Amino acid sequence: MGHGHAHGASIPSGSAAARNRARLSWALALTLSYMLAEVIGGLLTGSLALLADAAHMVTDAGGLALSLLAIHYASKAPTSGKSFGYLRFEILAALANAVVLLGVTAYILYEAYRRFVEPNEILGWPMMLVAFVGLGVNLASMKLLAGGSSESLNVKGAYFEVFSDMLGSIGVIVAALVVMGTGWRWVDPVVGAVIGLFIVPRTWRLLSEALHILLEGTPPGLDLAVLKTQIETMPNVIRAYDLHAWTLTSGFNAMTCHVVVNDVTSGPNLVRSIRSIMKVRYNIDHVTVQIEDEQLASEASVLPV
Repeated sequence: MGHGHAHGASIPSGSAAARNRARLSWALALTLSYMLAEVIGGLLTGSLALLADAAHMVTDAGGLALSLLAIHYASKAPTSGKSFGYLRFEILAALANAVVLLGVTAYILYEAYRRFVEPNEILGWPMMLVAFVGLGVNLASMKLLAGGSSESLNVKGAYFEVFSDMLGSIGVIVAALVVMGTGWRWVDPVVGAVIGLFIVPRTWRLLSEALHILLEGTPPGLDLAVLKTQIETMPNVIRAYDLHAWTLTSGFNAMTCHVVVNDVTSGPNLVRSIRSIMKVRYNIDHVTVQIEDEQLASEASVLPV
């Protein structure tokens, strides 16, 4: 009978992550620079702790590079074969970052156990000096990424990786101070284990958010049952069905719905009202509404809502 489709633009000109491309680029440059310094420091001092942290930095650099790659693909124009372009690549990158972080955490816990059983010789002063440099680099990177971590899962994943490195730097400094002051080498693996366990809850939330989006979960703050009631209380509306709302990528939500009405000529005004609700209450611009009469609705085969 007819439909209304509104979304401001078919594909947003820039996703939430794209607005933070420069932040990610600077953070990547800082991470690579410090990673090289840690490798050199670890080789010169014989510090396994520094080399292990450098390996952690490699994963961070890889995560940041993957985030930038995701932004590159997400900015590509849609095609006939991919009508939404590559916007989902950003969420895939966030998922990959979360998996890598969990893997790094498992490695940290393994290393902590191994070093606790067989403590390594630790050169306190060189280790602490390099860790202080790393702390400064990580704090600078966190400041760069903090502004975008609340609006993009991709940037949030990169932020968590840098955050975990910042904790690692603090842990190395604390361990170095204790070892130099007391000679307790077992403090180093204990601090490493605490750092690893501290990362897990934040990484798990990131993983859950990415999976929720990939599984077409309803955007946070939107109750489909409440929205269905709002639509069905509008004039001339008999019922609403096949109602769906989902997130394509960070900052880009969508909604579709079939609405059965008494008079299909009321369709345009009804579509405008639904668009207004979605925009004002839920900040969703990409809205598709199918207006139907009872006969057309009875012919439809839909998924249960």
